Amino acid sequence: MTPHIQAQFEALKRDHPQAQMQPGPGGVVITIPNVRLEPSGKWNRPSTTVRIVAPAAYPQARPDCFWVDADVRLASGGLPQNAQPNNQLGENLLWFSWHVSKWNPNVDTLHTYLRVVLDRLRQGV
Repeated sequence: MTPHIQAQFEALKRDHPQAQMQPGPGGVVITIPNVRLEPSGKWNRPSTTVRIVAPAAYPQARPDCFWVDADVRLASGGLPQNAQPNNQLGENLLWFSWHVSKWNPNVDTLHTYLRVVLDRLRQGV
């Protein structure tokens, strides 16, 4: 793990003190527990654990896709758009095929990608 990732992870931990980081497939897996699922009433539960992968070539290579707990569903019981069950990270999770449209490795950080994830979850579809 590079000092660059470590520094960005420490900054992320200031807002999410329970976050953890460990080696994983293709890079480093960052796990952020107790992420609120908002807006309220769009999801089947109030919170989840979010997992993102900082690829080995991070920050030049941007994070791509994210995972939440396997049982997260829309309030209707259906799967969210662009999501499907997956165990790529070694456990059964719900994988969101969600990609950053713009990424500047000189400016964007793990916080940037987490905002992308939270924006996607706020869509509640």
